[in-house]
Amino acid sequence: MNALLKLSRHVDALTVRIGKSAIWLVLVVVLVSAGNAVMRYTVNYSSNALLEIQWYLFGLIFLSCSGYTLLRNEHVRIDLLSGRLSRRGQIWIDILGILFFLMPMAIAILALSWPVFMHAFESGEMSNSAGGLIVWPARLMIPAGFLLLILQAVSELIKRIGFLKGLCPDPAEKQKAPTHEEELAAAISAHKGDA
Repeated sequence: MNALLKLSRHVDALTVRIGKSAIWLVLVVVLVSAGNAVMRYTVNYSSNALLEIQWYLFGLIFLSCSGYTLLRNEHVRIDLLSGRLSRRGQIWIDILGILFFLMPMAIAILALSWPVFMHAFESGEMSNSAGGLIVWPARLMIPAGFLLLILQAVSELIKRIGFLKGLCPDPAEKQKAPTHEEELAAAISAHKGDA
């Protein structure tokens, strides 16, 4: 079990790196979107490629951060039953949910999306829009995103079993860390203090 918990820590570290990197993609999407709007209204230039890159980046953010959301325990829950159970009972519901709902769905989408990606890659499929982008990078995001979600689901499963065995802290307990907004505000305040 200790080897599995070590594997879980490595998966968590990868998920955190990907999640924190994806945060910067939001800035890129905003800059591309603003640049496209400015060009459209100032020099009357518009590009389907710029519109599609926004869609690609938004899809990349969403799909790459699904595992990060699971790690941070920020996903949507319907708490009709588990709120009335003990902590161990809640952990068992999480385990059953991961095994019988999350994993089968994620594996099915991964398996079904891989041939679609391969077809787009092998055929060099292009967007139907004039001046659009090549399609295979967008098609690759789906199996890659669900692979990351599966890896994080395995990590969450390991941590929950470890918690039941008394080998690790409660993985579903939300950490009292500052939000990204609070970290940014603190960094700005510290920078103003240095100036």
